[in-house]
Amino acid sequence: MKQYDAIIVGGGACGLMCAAQAGLLGKRTLVIERNDKVGAKILISGGGRCNYTNLGTDIDNFVSENADFLRSAFSQWTVDDTLSFFESHGIFGEEKTLGQLFPSSNKAKDVVAVFTKILFATDQDIRLNTVVKAIEKLEDDFVLTVESEKGIQQLTTKKVVMASGGLPVAKLGASDFAIRTAKKFDMAIVPTAPALVPLTITGKEAEWYASLAGNSVFSRVYNHKISFEENILFTHWGLSGPAILQISSYWRAGEEFYIDLLPRFQLDKIIKDERNEGGKRLVSNILNDYFTKRMVEALGKFLPLETKIASLSKADAKLIIDTIHKFKVKAAGDKGYDKAEVMRGGVSTAELHAKTLESKRVRGLFFGGEAVDVTGWLGGYNFQWAWASGYAIAQAL
Repeated sequence: MKQYDAIIVGGGACGLMCAAQAGLLGKRTLVIERNDKVGAKILISGGGRCNYTNLGTDIDNFVSENADFLRSAFSQWTVDDTLSFFESHGIFGEEKTLGQLFPSSNKAKDVVAVFTKILFATDQDIRLNTVVKAIEKLEDDFVLTVESEKGIQQLTTKKVVMASGGLPVAKLGASDFAIRTAKKFDMAIVPTAPALVPLTITGKEAEWYASLAGNSVFSRVYNHKISFEENILFTHWGLSGPAILQISSYWRAGEEFYIDLLPRFQLDKIIKDERNEGGKRLVSNILNDYFTKRMVEALGKFLPLETKIASLSKADAKLIIDTIHKFKVKAAGDKGYDKAEVMRGGVSTAELHAKTLESKRVRGLFFGGEAVDVTGWLGGYNFQWAWASGYAIAQAL
């Protein structure tokens, strides 16, 4: 039986980077992947284009109980390192918006191909359609029980890398195996939940949101912690779009957040200027300058649309301004892991050495990528964490 310096559980972004970097260092690894191909989540990311990093990556772009934990991995593997690495393999990035970088080919498969070529060239092994059922620690060795079409086998190794991701997306074989493994070894877990996920609206307000399904509005979505300026999308079940996905990582059940539907304009100034010009236009006429007809009609549930600006009372003017700039949302829940981009929470960073991501409790056991309590914003940040954590682990194998 072949001997490996490490067995890597999961052939996603973190696992592939770890195996590739280990191979370049002359190490031998085995990547165990439950799907019929590696990089399944990479292949569907960004609509099949793969937003593989973000030029503005900083620890402030991540949700974690200890964001400072990221400093070590990000100092070892920077955004510039990501750019140089992929460029050396023929992938050049194109910035789309807000620092988001995509391959110039717009093909996620090109990103995966970089890793499969390196793994082949450095003699790393991959087992597809194979599930790790259990991991035991026997003195200095780990024993992995794996199941495949060949049946059940046991593999022995000195080091194990848990890069099996989190709970999104079930159809790609997502599981909580990394979390269960950490718990088995008495490691602390930060409670997990879907993140970068659409939010649902129920009750009396549901019909109003559904009436606007398909309407996209550039907005500022904010709460007492943070704000994001991007599009929101009204849906039949609530709210989606980039700004909503972003705020979802900072939202908890029962909490309210707000939407500024005109973040680049000051409605109080617009109303004042209109008054100075005689105020003959209706409220609906003013709003039609900025919103779709359907959006304005829907806002009529809250606002006096057929009132002339000159006739607005102070109370009505305040109502209009507050509704547009401080639209209150109380979501009922989210669309769950199957619609989430990532998982929030995971293995507590307090359980890991920041430089190597090795468990402080179990020598030779490493955790990287989405399994750790590190959740990036939408826009390539989570890939940068996957590359950096995979690289850091590889240096310690």
